Amino acid sequence: MRYLMMIYTSARTWGHPAFLRTPEALAMPQEGRDELSEQFGALLREIADSGELVGGEALADPVHTRTVRVRGGSPVATDGPSAEAEEHLAGYVVLDCESRERALAIAARFPDARFAAVEVRPIMSTAGEEM
Repeated sequence: MRYLMMIYTSARTWGHPAFLRTPEALAMPQEGRDELSEQFGALLREIADSGELVGGEALADPVHTRTVRVRGGSPVATDGPSAEAEEHLAGYVVLDCESRERALAIAARFPDARFAAVEVRPIMSTAGEEM
């Protein structure tokens, strides 16, 4: 089963890797931040080697976001992300795991889960079928 793992972070402390820009991480000694980075690198290698990592990307600062809606038959583009929120989508990872529990276990190991939010959502098949 494939899962989309969405990483959220604060627009006030935007940057990548997002987990190193949080107030909690910035309050850590350098050794703690280095350990977080090492753990993250090890996790990425683990899920790449196991075949569970399908792909993923970091996203640009939300100030560069435009949202398009069609109203009255005409497209209207507005500045910013679609929702008014403190947290914004910082990046995503696509996983291919045997179970939802495994996808959640991987998400819990992402450093971002310690300081912000990591959402895990099943991906529908190309036939439009859900889980």
